[in-house]
Amino acid sequence: MPIDPIALSRELIAFNTVNPPGQELACIRHLERILADAGLETSIQQFAPERANLVARIKGHGDRLPLCFTGHVDTVPLGNAPWRVDPFAGEIIDGKLYGRGSTDMKCGVAAFVAAVCNTADQLKGNGGVMLAITAGEEIGCEGAFEMARAGILGKAGALVVAEPTSNVAVVGHKGALWLKLITKGVTAHGSMPHLGINAAYKAARVIALLEKFEFNVAPHPHLGPPTLNVGTVHAGLNTNSVPDRAEIGLDIRSIPALPHDRIREQLAAELGDEVEIDTLVDVGAVWSDPATPWIRHVVKAAEDALGETFGAAPRTAPYFTDASVLTPALGNPPTIILGPGEAGKAHQTDEYCAVDLIRMATDIYARLAADWVR
Repeated sequence: MPIDPIALSRELIAFNTVNPPGQELACIRHLERILADAGLETSIQQFAPERANLVARIKGHGDRLPLCFTGHVDTVPLGNAPWRVDPFAGEIIDGKLYGRGSTDMKCGVAAFVAAVCNTADQLKGNGGVMLAITAGEEIGCEGAFEMARAGILGKAGALVVAEPTSNVAVVGHKGALWLKLITKGVTAHGSMPHLGINAAYKAARVIALLEKFEFNVAPHPHLGPPTLNVGTVHAGLNTNSVPDRAEIGLDIRSIPALPHDRIREQLAAELGDEVEIDTLVDVGAVWSDPATPWIRHVVKAAEDALGETFGAAPRTAPYFTDASVLTPALGNPPTIILGPGEAGKAHQTDEYCAVDLIRMATDIYARLAADWVR
């Protein structure tokens, strides 16, 4: 019996995979059973209690490398605002499938799993197909890094990332470098601040420097310039003490021409030895040449499905994806980001994905897979 991507989307949403803590293993096992029943070779990579990745393959013949589809099954927390629907029920209202992770990105995973399973007998041609389903994407591509370190993927000829794009073909995104900057001082009673060294004042001077920080690199023609944002500032334990430690959370979005090591070196030189720099998230930018024949083919397939064209300017995404890790791990194949979710609904209260876009994505993925193995 064919797999219905809408029913599968609802099944995946029913698993609470809020990260942290993640606990994706039960959801991964559910997908593994479905893929194994469809005849795919499957392998679960468990890397922590209740946390796991899944690799599934249809081995092809010939010398062509497989087409790889990827997506993650963890989600962000529900947030503080109340939901008007059950976030784990997958309720469908007015053509919209609601639930945490619907748009980002369980509906995308359901669409490519359904597409591959429903056409599995036709996908044993030249190259074959591989699915890489990850845990832990939301807090820095944990699962993808585990896959890459273990070397369990091999190489791929092309990569489709089913993150939310409303089924528009996207050819790249910026990288993310999240840093924690630490300043230290000497504590003292708040009534005698001259006896201490205030780490908060040091942090304030650092923030003033960050506001004027220059990357000294030309903007990417389509991704634009790199950006820097001070997202968090923490100092002190109580009002009547001099704080002896302050922390600054820094979110830097990079472009392909700007290695992250170079950014850290620039910051260290400008901020000085008294500022410690710890790395929290380090994932690179992704960019595929829009003139690559396969990229052009995917763009055309998406435009055909949507019934519109988007002109010559390539589309890019504002967020990062597991492609930051998986594209280099797979041998740097051309990479496209294309999924049924709507980027503006990701991480939102009452998150949803349009049912029509889920079915459309399933059709696009099936076409891409069939075309690949011909």
